[in-house]
Amino acid sequence: MRVARAAFPKGNLYMTMRDEIGTLYNDQDFEALFPTLGQPAFSPWRLALVCVMQYIEDMTDRQAADAVRSRIDWKYALSLELTDPGFDFSVLCEFRVRIIKGSAEQKLLDILLKQFKEKGIIKEKGKQRTDSTHVLAAIRNLNRLESVAETLRAALNAVATVAPEWLRSWVPHEWFERYGRALEEYRLPKGVTARYKLAETIGNDGMQLLIAIYEQETTPQWLRQIPAIEILRQTWVHQYYIDYTNLKDDESGKLCWRSATDLPPAGQHFDSPYDTDARYGNKRTTTWIGYKVHITETCDANDVHLITNVETTPAHLSDVDQTQPIHLSLEEKGLSPKEHIVDAGYIDSELLVKSKIDFDIELIGPVRPNVSWQAKTPGGYDISKFTVDWSAKTVTCPQGQKSTTWTPAIDNWGNSGINVKFPSKVCRRCDFRHLCIKSKSESEPRKLRLRPQEEHQILQTIRKQQDTDEWKERYNTRAGVEGTLSQGINAFGLRQARYRNLPKVRLQHQITAVAINVVRMVSWLNGIPHATTRTSRFAALAVT
Repeated sequence: MRVARAAFPKGNLYMTMRDEIGTLYNDQDFEALFPTLGQPAFSPWRLALVCVMQYIEDMTDRQAADAVRSRIDWKYALSLELTDPGFDFSVLCEFRVRIIKGSAEQKLLDILLKQFKEKGIIKEKGKQRTDSTHVLAAIRNLNRLESVAETLRAALNAVATVAPEWLRSWVPHEWFERYGRALEEYRLPKGVTARYKLAETIGNDGMQLLIAIYEQETTPQWLRQIPAIEILRQTWVHQYYIDYTNLKDDESGKLCWRSATDLPPAGQHFDSPYDTDARYGNKRTTTWIGYKVHITETCDANDVHLITNVETTPAHLSDVDQTQPIHLSLEEKGLSPKEHIVDAGYIDSELLVKSKIDFDIELIGPVRPNVSWQAKTPGGYDISKFTVDWSAKTVTCPQGQKSTTWTPAIDNWGNSGINVKFPSKVCRRCDFRHLCIKSKSESEPRKLRLRPQEEHQILQTIRKQQDTDEWKERYNTRAGVEGTLSQGINAFGLRQARYRNLPKVRLQHQITAVAINVVRMVSWLNGIPHATTRTSRFAALAVT
Protein backbone atom coordinates (compact mmCIF):
# COMPACT_ATOMS: atom_id res chain seq x y z
CA MET A 1 0.00 0.00 0.00
CA ARG A 2 2.84 2.42 0.87
CA VAL A 3 4.48 1.79 -2.51
CA ALA A 4 1.21 2.44 -4.36
CA ARG A 5 0.61 5.66 -2.40
CA ALA A 6 4.14 6.81 -3.12
CA ALA A 7 3.78 6.04 -6.83
CA PHE A 8 0.31 7.64 -7.07
CA PRO A 9 0.07 10.29 -4.34
CA LYS A 10 -3.18 11.62 -5.85
CA GLY A 11 -4.52 8.13 -6.50
CA ASN A 12 -5.88 6.90 -9.82
CA LEU A 13 -8.90 5.12 -11.25
CA TYR A 14 -8.14 1.69 -9.79
CA MET A 15 -7.02 2.93 -6.39
CA THR A 16 -10.13 5.07 -6.01
CA MET A 17 -12.25 2.11 -7.10
CA ARG A 18 -10.61 -0.10 -4.44
CA ASP A 19 -10.88 2.52 -1.69
CA GLU A 20 -14.38 3.84 -2.37
CA ILE A 21 -16.27 1.01 -4.07
CA GLY A 22 -14.39 -2.05 -2.85
CA THR A 23 -13.38 -5.25 -4.59
CA LEU A 24 -16.74 -5.43 -6.47
CA TYR A 25 -16.90 -9.23 -6.12
CA ASN A 26 -16.04 -12.07 -3.75
CA ASP A 27 -15.29 -15.74 -4.33
CA GLN A 28 -18.72 -16.84 -3.10
CA ASP A 29 -20.32 -15.07 -6.07
CA PHE A 30 -18.74 -17.61 -8.43
CA GLU A 31 -18.47 -20.78 -6.34
CA ALA A 32 -21.19 -22.53 -8.39
CA LEU A 33 -18.96 -22.29 -11.47
CA PHE A 34 -16.11 -24.31 -9.96
CA PRO A 35 -15.91 -27.97 -8.84
CA THR A 36 -15.40 -28.78 -5.16
CA LEU A 37 -12.50 -31.12 -5.95
CA GLY A 38 -9.37 -30.61 -8.02
CA GLN A 39 -6.52 -28.19 -8.38
CA PRO A 40 -6.93 -24.84 -6.56
CA ALA A 41 -7.96 -22.07 -8.94
CA PHE A 42 -6.83 -18.47 -9.05
CA SER A 43 -9.23 -16.40 -6.94
CA PRO A 44 -12.47 -15.96 -8.97
CA TRP A 45 -13.19 -12.46 -7.66
CA ARG A 46 -9.77 -11.34 -8.84
CA LEU A 47 -10.32 -12.88 -12.28
CA ALA A 48 -13.67 -11.09 -12.58
CA LEU A 49 -12.06 -7.79 -11.58
CA VAL A 50 -9.19 -8.33 -14.04
CA CYS A 51 -11.78 -8.82 -16.81
CA VAL A 52 -13.34 -5.47 -15.91
CA MET A 53 -10.01 -3.63 -15.79
CA GLN A 54 -8.98 -5.32 -19.03
CA TYR A 55 -12.04 -3.84 -20.74
CA ILE A 56 -11.44 -0.40 -19.22
CA GLU A 57 -8.07 -0.28 -21.01
CA ASP A 58 -9.08 -2.34 -24.06
CA MET A 59 -6.40 -4.97 -23.43
CA THR A 60 -5.94 -8.47 -24.79
CA ASP A 61 -5.77 -11.39 -22.35
CA ARG A 62 -2.00 -11.48 -22.63
CA GLN A 63 -1.69 -7.75 -21.93
CA ALA A 64 -4.03 -8.02 -18.94
CA ALA A 65 -2.02 -10.89 -17.44
CA ASP A 66 1.17 -8.85 -17.89
CA ALA A 67 -0.48 -5.87 -16.18
CA VAL A 68 -1.35 -8.03 -13.16
CA ARG A 69 2.33 -8.94 -12.83
CA SER A 70 3.84 -5.54 -13.51
CA ARG A 71 1.50 -2.71 -12.50
CA ILE A 72 1.40 -1.41 -8.94
CA ASP A 73 -2.10 0.08 -9.25
CA TRP A 74 -3.51 -3.23 -10.49
CA LYS A 75 -1.90 -5.11 -7.61
CA TYR A 76 -3.39 -2.54 -5.23
CA ALA A 77 -6.89 -3.04 -6.65
CA LEU A 78 -6.47 -6.84 -6.58
CA SER A 79 -4.97 -6.94 -3.05
CA LEU A 80 -1.82 -8.69 -4.30
CA GLU A 81 1.71 -8.54 -2.96
CA LEU A 82 4.26 -6.78 -5.16
CA THR A 83 6.07 -10.09 -5.57
CA ASP A 84 2.96 -11.96 -6.73
CA PRO A 85 3.73 -13.62 -10.12
CA GLY A 86 0.13 -13.44 -11.36
CA PHE A 87 -1.22 -16.10 -13.71
CA ASP A 88 -1.01 -17.34 -17.28
CA PHE A 89 -3.14 -15.34 -19.72
CA SER A 90 -5.11 -18.48 -20.73
CA VAL A 91 -6.76 -18.47 -17.28
CA LEU A 92 -8.91 -15.50 -18.33
CA CYS A 93 -10.31 -17.42 -21.31
CA GLU A 94 -11.04 -20.42 -19.07
CA PHE A 95 -12.83 -18.17 -16.59
CA ARG A 96 -15.05 -16.68 -19.31
CA VAL A 97 -15.89 -20.18 -20.54
CA ARG A 98 -16.97 -21.13 -17.01
CA ILE A 99 -19.23 -18.07 -16.83
CA ILE A 100 -20.87 -18.92 -20.15
CA LYS A 101 -21.33 -22.61 -19.32
CA GLY A 102 -22.88 -21.59 -16.01
CA SER A 103 -25.25 -19.13 -17.77
CA ALA A 104 -23.88 -16.43 -15.47
CA GLU A 105 -23.19 -13.72 -18.06
CA GLN A 106 -25.45 -11.19 -16.30
CA LYS A 107 -24.04 -11.91 -12.86
CA LEU A 108 -21.09 -9.54 -13.24
CA LEU A 109 -23.36 -6.53 -13.83
CA ASP A 110 -26.12 -7.63 -11.45
CA ILE A 111 -23.74 -8.00 -8.49
CA LEU A 112 -22.39 -4.48 -9.03
CA LEU A 113 -25.90 -3.02 -9.34
CA LYS A 114 -26.96 -4.75 -6.14
CA GLN A 115 -24.09 -3.10 -4.27
CA PHE A 116 -24.97 0.30 -5.71
CA LYS A 117 -28.60 -0.18 -4.76
CA GLU A 118 -27.72 -1.14 -1.17
CA LYS A 119 -25.60 2.02 -0.91
CA GLY A 120 -28.43 4.16 -2.25
CA ILE A 121 -26.57 5.12 -5.41
CA ILE A 122 -29.27 3.62 -7.65
CA LYS A 123 -32.91 3.88 -6.70
CA GLU A 124 -36.04 2.21 -8.02
CA LYS A 125 -38.84 4.23 -9.64
CA GLY A 126 -36.58 6.86 -11.15
CA LYS A 127 -36.00 7.73 -14.79
CA GLN A 128 -34.24 5.44 -17.24
CA ARG A 129 -33.61 5.53 -20.99
CA THR A 130 -32.76 2.93 -23.62
CA ASP A 131 -31.24 2.89 -27.08
CA SER A 132 -29.48 0.37 -29.31
CA THR A 133 -26.53 0.26 -31.65
CA HIS A 134 -25.15 -2.28 -34.10
CA VAL A 135 -22.25 -4.62 -33.33
CA LEU A 136 -19.99 -6.05 -36.02
CA ALA A 137 -19.29 -9.78 -35.78
CA ALA A 138 -15.66 -10.92 -35.55
CA ILE A 139 -15.79 -12.47 -39.00
CA ARG A 140 -14.86 -11.56 -42.54
CA ASN A 141 -17.70 -10.27 -44.73
CA LEU A 142 -18.28 -12.81 -47.48
CA ASN A 143 -20.40 -12.85 -50.60
CA ARG A 144 -22.55 -15.94 -51.21
CA LEU A 145 -19.96 -17.74 -53.33
CA GLU A 146 -17.16 -17.06 -50.83
CA SER A 147 -19.46 -18.18 -48.00
CA VAL A 148 -20.29 -21.62 -49.40
CA ALA A 149 -16.65 -22.23 -50.37
CA GLU A 150 -15.45 -21.24 -46.90
CA THR A 151 -18.13 -23.39 -45.26
CA LEU A 152 -16.97 -26.44 -47.21
CA ARG A 153 -13.33 -25.60 -46.47
CA ALA A 154 -14.10 -25.31 -42.73
CA ALA A 155 -15.84 -28.71 -42.80
CA LEU A 156 -12.90 -30.32 -44.60
CA ASN A 157 -10.46 -28.85 -42.08
CA ALA A 158 -12.56 -30.12 -39.18
CA VAL A 159 -12.73 -33.65 -40.63
CA ALA A 160 -9.00 -33.58 -41.50
CA THR A 161 -8.27 -32.81 -37.84
CA VAL A 162 -10.14 -35.80 -36.37
CA ALA A 163 -10.14 -38.35 -39.23
CA PRO A 164 -7.25 -37.56 -41.59
CA GLU A 165 -6.75 -41.09 -42.93
CA TRP A 166 -10.43 -41.56 -43.72
CA LEU A 167 -10.57 -38.26 -45.61
CA ARG A 168 -7.32 -38.87 -47.49
CA SER A 169 -8.53 -42.29 -48.68
CA TRP A 170 -11.22 -40.89 -50.99
CA VAL A 171 -10.98 -37.10 -51.38
CA PRO A 172 -10.43 -36.04 -55.04
CA HIS A 173 -7.01 -34.58 -55.76
CA GLU A 174 -8.40 -31.35 -57.27
CA TRP A 175 -10.00 -30.48 -53.93
CA PHE A 176 -6.58 -29.69 -52.46
CA GLU A 177 -6.15 -26.94 -55.03
CA ARG A 178 -9.74 -25.76 -54.78
CA TYR A 179 -10.10 -25.68 -50.97
CA GLY A 180 -6.51 -25.64 -49.76
CA ARG A 181 -6.76 -21.92 -49.05
CA ALA A 182 -9.54 -19.38 -48.68
CA LEU A 183 -11.46 -18.53 -51.84
CA GLU A 184 -11.41 -14.73 -52.04
CA GLU A 185 -13.02 -12.30 -54.45
CA TYR A 186 -9.90 -11.76 -56.58
CA ARG A 187 -9.66 -15.51 -57.22
CA LEU A 188 -13.25 -15.85 -58.39
CA PRO A 189 -13.99 -16.16 -62.12
CA LYS A 190 -15.42 -13.19 -63.99
CA GLY A 191 -18.98 -13.16 -65.29
CA VAL A 192 -22.30 -14.47 -64.00
CA THR A 193 -22.18 -17.73 -66.00
CA ALA A 194 -18.71 -18.70 -64.79
CA ARG A 195 -19.58 -17.94 -61.18
CA TYR A 196 -22.81 -19.90 -61.39
CA LYS A 197 -20.85 -22.86 -62.70
CA LEU A 198 -18.35 -22.58 -59.83
CA ALA A 199 -21.23 -22.38 -57.32
CA GLU A 200 -22.64 -25.64 -58.68
CA THR A 201 -19.19 -27.27 -58.57
CA ILE A 202 -18.80 -26.30 -54.91
CA GLY A 203 -22.34 -27.51 -54.22
CA ASN A 204 -21.68 -30.92 -55.78
CA ASP A 205 -18.41 -31.23 -53.84
CA GLY A 206 -20.24 -30.46 -50.62
CA MET A 207 -22.93 -33.01 -51.43
CA GLN A 208 -20.21 -35.60 -52.08
CA LEU A 209 -18.79 -34.99 -48.60
CA LEU A 210 -22.23 -35.13 -46.97
CA ILE A 211 -23.11 -38.38 -48.79
CA ALA A 212 -19.79 -39.91 -47.74
CA ILE A 213 -20.51 -39.06 -44.10
CA TYR A 214 -24.24 -39.78 -43.89
CA GLU A 215 -24.80 -42.65 -46.36
CA GLN A 216 -21.65 -44.79 -46.54
CA GLU A 217 -21.80 -47.67 -44.09
CA THR A 218 -18.05 -47.70 -43.50
CA THR A 219 -17.98 -44.07 -42.35
CA PRO A 220 -17.63 -43.58 -38.57
CA GLN A 221 -21.00 -42.44 -37.17
CA TRP A 222 -19.44 -39.84 -34.89
CA LEU A 223 -18.35 -37.73 -37.88
CA ARG A 224 -21.97 -36.60 -38.19
CA GLN A 225 -21.70 -34.94 -34.79
CA ILE A 226 -18.93 -32.56 -35.81
CA PRO A 227 -20.42 -29.02 -35.63
CA ALA A 228 -18.82 -27.99 -38.94
CA ILE A 229 -20.61 -30.87 -40.71
CA GLU A 230 -23.99 -29.78 -39.37
CA ILE A 231 -23.22 -26.20 -40.42
CA LEU A 232 -22.34 -27.48 -43.90
CA ARG A 233 -25.62 -29.40 -44.11
CA GLN A 234 -27.70 -26.36 -43.06
CA THR A 235 -25.83 -24.05 -45.42
CA TRP A 236 -26.47 -26.36 -48.37
CA VAL A 237 -30.19 -26.40 -47.53
CA HIS A 238 -30.17 -22.58 -47.49
CA GLN A 239 -28.11 -22.05 -50.65
CA TYR A 240 -29.03 -24.99 -52.94
CA TYR A 241 -32.02 -27.02 -54.01
CA ILE A 242 -32.45 -30.26 -55.95
CA ASP A 243 -34.32 -30.04 -59.24
CA TYR A 244 -36.25 -33.23 -60.09
CA THR A 245 -37.92 -31.98 -63.28
CA ASN A 246 -37.32 -33.50 -66.72
CA LEU A 247 -35.48 -36.54 -65.36
CA LYS A 248 -35.26 -40.02 -66.80
CA ASP A 249 -35.99 -43.07 -64.67
CA ASP A 250 -32.34 -43.79 -63.91
CA GLU A 251 -31.36 -40.16 -63.12
CA SER A 252 -31.19 -38.48 -59.74
CA GLY A 253 -32.03 -34.85 -59.09
CA LYS A 254 -29.72 -32.03 -60.14
CA LEU A 255 -28.23 -29.74 -57.50
CA CYS A 256 -28.95 -26.08 -58.34
CA TRP A 257 -27.82 -22.75 -56.94
CA ARG A 258 -30.71 -20.79 -55.42
CA SER A 259 -31.54 -17.37 -56.80
CA ALA A 260 -31.33 -14.40 -54.43
CA THR A 261 -35.15 -14.21 -54.24
CA ASP A 262 -35.35 -17.87 -53.18
CA LEU A 263 -33.09 -17.53 -50.11
CA PRO A 264 -34.49 -17.92 -46.58
CA PRO A 265 -35.18 -14.73 -44.57
CA ALA A 266 -32.10 -13.01 -43.09
CA GLY A 267 -32.95 -14.26 -39.61
CA GLN A 268 -32.89 -17.92 -40.67
CA HIS A 269 -29.55 -18.23 -42.42
CA PHE A 270 -25.96 -17.32 -41.55
CA ASP A 271 -23.15 -15.91 -43.66
CA SER A 272 -20.08 -17.46 -42.02
CA PRO A 273 -19.35 -20.97 -40.71
CA TYR A 274 -17.34 -19.43 -37.87
CA ASP A 275 -20.18 -17.46 -36.24
CA THR A 276 -23.58 -18.98 -36.90
CA ASP A 277 -25.33 -16.58 -34.50
CA ALA A 278 -24.35 -13.48 -36.49
CA ARG A 279 -27.14 -12.18 -38.69
CA TYR A 280 -27.67 -9.55 -41.35
CA GLY A 281 -29.06 -6.34 -39.87
CA ASN A 282 -30.54 -3.23 -41.45
CA LYS A 283 -31.36 -0.01 -39.59
CA ARG A 284 -32.25 2.94 -41.77
CA THR A 285 -29.20 3.37 -44.05
CA THR A 286 -26.86 1.12 -42.05
CA THR A 287 -26.40 -2.55 -42.90
CA TRP A 288 -24.12 -4.98 -41.12
CA ILE A 289 -23.57 -8.61 -40.14
CA GLY A 290 -23.43 -9.30 -36.43
CA TYR A 291 -25.52 -8.33 -33.44
CA LYS A 292 -27.42 -5.50 -31.78
CA VAL A 293 -26.91 -4.28 -28.21
CA HIS A 294 -29.58 -2.44 -26.18
CA ILE A 295 -28.26 -0.23 -23.36
CA THR A 296 -30.49 0.99 -20.52
CA GLU A 297 -29.22 3.57 -18.04
CA THR A 298 -30.48 5.81 -15.25
CA CYS A 299 -30.96 9.46 -16.20
CA ASP A 300 -32.09 11.36 -13.10
CA ALA A 301 -30.74 14.90 -13.32
CA ASN A 302 -28.76 15.09 -10.07
CA ASP A 303 -27.48 11.51 -9.84
CA VAL A 304 -24.70 9.54 -11.50
CA HIS A 305 -25.89 7.87 -14.70
CA LEU A 306 -25.24 4.13 -14.53
CA ILE A 307 -26.08 1.29 -16.91
CA THR A 308 -28.77 -0.95 -15.39
CA ASN A 309 -29.42 -3.44 -18.19
CA VAL A 310 -27.82 -4.77 -21.35
CA GLU A 311 -29.59 -6.93 -23.93
CA THR A 312 -27.60 -8.46 -26.80
CA THR A 313 -29.53 -9.96 -29.71
CA PRO A 314 -28.94 -11.11 -33.29
CA ALA A 315 -28.94 -8.15 -35.67
CA HIS A 316 -32.24 -8.90 -37.39
CA LEU A 317 -34.45 -8.64 -34.30
CA SER A 318 -36.38 -5.39 -33.99
CA ASP A 319 -36.12 -2.96 -31.07
CA VAL A 320 -39.80 -3.25 -30.18
CA ASP A 321 -39.35 -6.95 -29.39
CA GLN A 322 -36.88 -6.05 -26.62
CA THR A 323 -39.01 -3.59 -24.64
CA GLN A 324 -40.81 -6.22 -22.57
CA PRO A 325 -37.64 -8.30 -21.88
CA ILE A 326 -35.93 -5.12 -20.68
CA HIS A 327 -38.81 -4.41 -18.30
CA LEU A 328 -38.77 -7.99 -17.02
CA SER A 329 -35.02 -7.85 -16.41
CA LEU A 330 -35.26 -4.53 -14.55
CA GLU A 331 -38.10 -5.87 -12.42
CA GLU A 332 -36.04 -8.93 -11.44
CA LYS A 333 -33.22 -6.64 -10.33
CA GLY A 334 -35.60 -4.43 -8.34
CA LEU A 335 -34.70 -1.47 -10.55
CA SER A 336 -37.93 -0.80 -12.45
CA PRO A 337 -38.16 2.88 -13.41
CA LYS A 338 -41.20 5.11 -13.06
CA GLU A 339 -40.48 6.62 -16.48
CA HIS A 340 -38.77 4.74 -19.32
CA ILE A 341 -37.75 7.05 -22.17
CA VAL A 342 -37.17 5.39 -25.55
CA ASP A 343 -37.31 6.20 -29.24
CA ALA A 344 -40.13 5.20 -31.60
CA GLY A 345 -38.54 1.83 -32.36
CA TYR A 346 -39.36 0.52 -28.87
CA ILE A 347 -43.00 1.60 -28.78
CA ASP A 348 -46.34 0.33 -29.98
CA SER A 349 -49.82 0.84 -28.58
CA GLU A 350 -49.93 -2.56 -26.88
CA LEU A 351 -46.66 -1.91 -25.02
CA LEU A 352 -47.88 1.53 -23.90
CA VAL A 353 -50.79 -0.16 -22.16
CA LYS A 354 -49.08 -3.31 -20.87
CA SER A 355 -46.01 -1.52 -19.51
CA LYS A 356 -48.24 0.50 -17.20
CA ILE A 357 -50.43 -2.43 -16.17
CA ASP A 358 -47.78 -5.13 -15.78
CA PHE A 359 -44.77 -3.12 -14.53
CA ASP A 360 -46.17 0.28 -13.47
CA ILE A 361 -43.79 1.88 -15.98
CA GLU A 362 -44.74 4.91 -18.04
CA LEU A 363 -43.26 4.38 -21.48
CA ILE A 364 -42.32 7.75 -22.95
CA GLY A 365 -41.50 8.07 -26.63
CA PRO A 366 -42.94 9.18 -29.95
CA VAL A 367 -45.56 6.96 -31.53
CA ARG A 368 -45.66 6.57 -35.27
CA PRO A 369 -47.85 9.20 -36.96
CA ASN A 370 -50.99 8.39 -38.86
CA VAL A 371 -49.75 7.78 -42.41
CA SER A 372 -53.15 7.46 -44.09
CA TRP A 373 -53.87 9.73 -47.03
CA GLN A 374 -56.72 11.31 -45.05
CA ALA A 375 -54.25 12.43 -42.33
CA LYS A 376 -52.01 14.00 -44.98
CA THR A 377 -54.87 15.83 -46.70
CA PRO A 378 -55.88 19.23 -45.24
CA GLY A 379 -59.27 18.73 -43.61
CA GLY A 380 -59.18 14.99 -44.32
CA TYR A 381 -61.26 12.61 -42.23
CA ASP A 382 -58.59 10.46 -40.61
CA ILE A 383 -59.38 8.18 -37.71
CA SER A 384 -58.86 10.92 -35.11
CA LYS A 385 -61.86 12.82 -36.54
CA PHE A 386 -64.25 9.98 -35.67
CA THR A 387 -65.96 9.66 -32.28
CA VAL A 388 -66.04 6.16 -30.79
CA ASP A 389 -68.76 5.10 -28.34
CA TRP A 390 -67.19 1.98 -26.85
CA SER A 391 -70.20 1.04 -24.72
CA ALA A 392 -72.66 1.32 -27.61
CA LYS A 393 -70.11 -0.16 -30.07
CA THR A 394 -70.72 2.53 -32.63
CA VAL A 395 -68.56 5.14 -34.37
CA THR A 396 -69.78 8.58 -35.43
CA CYS A 397 -68.20 10.31 -38.43
CA PRO A 398 -67.51 14.08 -38.59
CA GLN A 399 -70.85 14.53 -40.41
CA GLY A 400 -72.78 12.86 -37.58
CA GLN A 401 -73.44 9.55 -39.35
CA LYS A 402 -73.17 6.35 -37.31
CA SER A 403 -71.53 3.07 -38.26
CA THR A 404 -73.65 -0.01 -38.91
CA THR A 405 -71.18 -2.84 -38.18
CA TRP A 406 -68.77 -3.50 -35.30
CA THR A 407 -66.79 -6.71 -35.83
CA PRO A 408 -63.92 -7.82 -33.53
CA ALA A 409 -61.25 -9.51 -35.69
CA ILE A 410 -57.60 -10.58 -35.66
CA ASP A 411 -55.47 -9.35 -38.55
CA ASN A 412 -52.87 -11.29 -40.54
CA TRP A 413 -50.16 -10.45 -37.98
CA GLY A 414 -52.15 -11.76 -35.02
CA ASN A 415 -53.19 -8.34 -33.68
CA SER A 416 -56.61 -7.91 -32.11
CA GLY A 417 -58.82 -5.12 -33.38
CA ILE A 418 -62.26 -4.06 -34.49
CA ASN A 419 -63.51 -3.63 -38.05
CA VAL A 420 -66.06 -0.85 -38.44
CA LYS A 421 -68.15 -0.07 -41.52
CA PHE A 422 -70.53 2.77 -42.37
CA PRO A 423 -73.67 2.38 -44.50
CA SER A 424 -73.01 2.51 -48.25
CA LYS A 425 -76.10 4.59 -48.94
CA VAL A 426 -75.04 7.37 -46.58
CA CYS A 427 -71.41 7.44 -47.77
CA ARG A 428 -72.46 7.53 -51.44
CA ARG A 429 -74.54 10.67 -50.94
CA CYS A 430 -72.08 12.49 -48.65
CA ASP A 431 -70.82 15.86 -49.95
CA PHE A 432 -67.49 15.33 -48.14
CA ARG A 433 -66.77 11.92 -49.62
CA HIS A 434 -63.57 13.28 -51.27
CA LEU A 435 -62.12 13.88 -47.78
CA CYS A 436 -62.99 10.40 -46.58
CA ILE A 437 -62.96 7.78 -49.37
CA LYS A 438 -60.82 7.41 -52.50
CA SER A 439 -62.47 4.32 -53.94
CA LYS A 440 -63.52 4.52 -57.60
CA SER A 441 -66.66 2.60 -56.74
CA GLU A 442 -69.38 4.97 -55.54
CA SER A 443 -70.96 2.21 -53.49
CA GLU A 444 -67.81 1.68 -51.40
CA PRO A 445 -68.47 2.84 -47.79
CA ARG A 446 -65.92 4.14 -45.27
CA LYS A 447 -64.26 1.39 -43.27
CA LEU A 448 -62.15 1.77 -40.14
CA ARG A 449 -59.81 -0.54 -38.28
CA LEU A 450 -59.80 0.24 -34.54
CA ARG A 451 -57.32 -1.05 -31.99
CA PRO A 452 -58.68 -2.34 -28.65
CA GLN A 453 -60.13 0.49 -26.54
CA GLU A 454 -57.17 1.20 -24.22
CA GLU A 455 -54.66 1.03 -27.09
CA HIS A 456 -56.76 3.28 -29.32
CA GLN A 457 -57.26 5.91 -26.63
CA ILE A 458 -53.64 6.08 -25.49
CA LEU A 459 -52.41 6.20 -29.11
CA GLN A 460 -54.65 9.14 -29.97
CA THR A 461 -53.70 10.90 -26.74
CA ILE A 462 -49.95 10.61 -27.29
CA ARG A 463 -50.24 11.71 -30.93
CA LYS A 464 -51.71 14.95 -29.64
CA GLN A 465 -49.29 15.31 -26.72
CA GLN A 466 -46.08 14.77 -28.68
CA ASP A 467 -46.58 18.04 -30.54
CA THR A 468 -46.54 20.06 -27.29
CA ASP A 469 -43.45 21.76 -25.82
CA GLU A 470 -44.01 20.08 -22.45
CA TRP A 471 -43.87 16.58 -23.96
CA LYS A 472 -40.81 17.45 -26.09
CA GLU A 473 -38.97 18.67 -23.00
CA ARG A 474 -39.61 15.37 -21.22
CA TYR A 475 -38.52 13.38 -24.26
CA ASN A 476 -35.32 15.39 -24.77
CA THR A 477 -33.80 13.46 -21.86
CA ARG A 478 -33.51 10.43 -24.14
CA ALA A 479 -30.77 12.09 -26.19
CA GLY A 480 -28.25 11.54 -23.39
CA VAL A 481 -28.10 7.80 -24.03
CA GLU A 482 -26.43 8.59 -27.34
CA GLY A 483 -23.46 9.78 -25.30
CA THR A 484 -23.34 6.46 -23.50
CA LEU A 485 -23.31 4.58 -26.81
CA SER A 486 -20.57 6.90 -28.05
CA GLN A 487 -18.51 6.27 -24.91
CA GLY A 488 -18.99 2.53 -25.27
CA ILE A 489 -17.98 2.57 -28.93
CA ASN A 490 -15.01 4.95 -28.75
CA ALA A 491 -13.54 4.03 -25.36
CA PHE A 492 -14.61 0.43 -24.79
CA GLY A 493 -14.85 -1.18 -28.23
CA LEU A 494 -18.60 -1.75 -28.09
CA ARG A 495 -19.01 -1.61 -31.86
CA GLN A 496 -16.72 -4.60 -32.59
CA ALA A 497 -17.31 -8.07 -31.17
CA ARG A 498 -14.22 -9.47 -29.46
CA TYR A 499 -15.45 -13.03 -29.71
CA ARG A 500 -17.63 -15.23 -31.88
CA ASN A 501 -21.16 -16.51 -31.19
CA LEU A 502 -23.91 -14.88 -29.17
CA PRO A 503 -23.12 -16.11 -25.61
CA LYS A 504 -19.57 -14.76 -25.80
CA VAL A 505 -20.64 -11.45 -27.32
CA ARG A 506 -23.34 -11.15 -24.63
CA LEU A 507 -20.68 -11.64 -21.94
CA GLN A 508 -18.49 -9.01 -23.61
CA HIS A 509 -21.30 -6.46 -23.39
CA GLN A 510 -22.04 -7.26 -19.75
CA ILE A 511 -18.38 -6.71 -18.82
CA THR A 512 -18.33 -3.52 -20.90
CA ALA A 513 -21.32 -2.22 -18.94
CA VAL A 514 -19.52 -2.94 -15.65
CA ALA A 515 -16.40 -1.16 -16.93
CA ILE A 516 -18.40 1.92 -17.96
CA ASN A 517 -20.17 1.98 -14.59
CA VAL A 518 -16.86 1.79 -12.69
CA VAL A 519 -15.35 4.63 -14.72
CA ARG A 520 -18.46 6.77 -14.26
CA MET A 521 -18.72 6.03 -10.55
CA VAL A 522 -15.08 6.96 -9.92
CA SER A 523 -15.52 10.18 -11.94
CA TRP A 524 -18.61 11.02 -9.90
CA LEU A 525 -16.76 10.40 -6.62
CA ASN A 526 -13.99 12.69 -7.86
CA GLY A 527 -16.51 15.47 -8.39
CA ILE A 528 -16.52 15.40 -12.20
CA PRO A 529 -20.01 16.54 -13.36
CA HIS A 530 -22.04 15.21 -16.24
CA ALA A 531 -20.60 16.22 -19.60
CA THR A 532 -22.53 18.78 -21.59
CA THR A 533 -23.27 18.67 -25.29
CA ARG A 534 -20.27 19.90 -27.24
CA THR A 535 -20.59 22.90 -29.54
CA SER A 536 -18.12 23.35 -32.38
CA ARG A 537 -16.06 26.54 -32.62
CA PHE A 538 -17.95 27.56 -35.75
CA ALA A 539 -21.41 26.88 -34.28
CA ALA A 540 -20.48 28.96 -31.24
CA LEU A 541 -20.07 31.99 -33.48
CA ALA A 542 -23.79 32.03 -34.29
CA VAL A 543 -25.64 34.99 -32.84
CA THR A 544 -28.13 33.81 -30.23
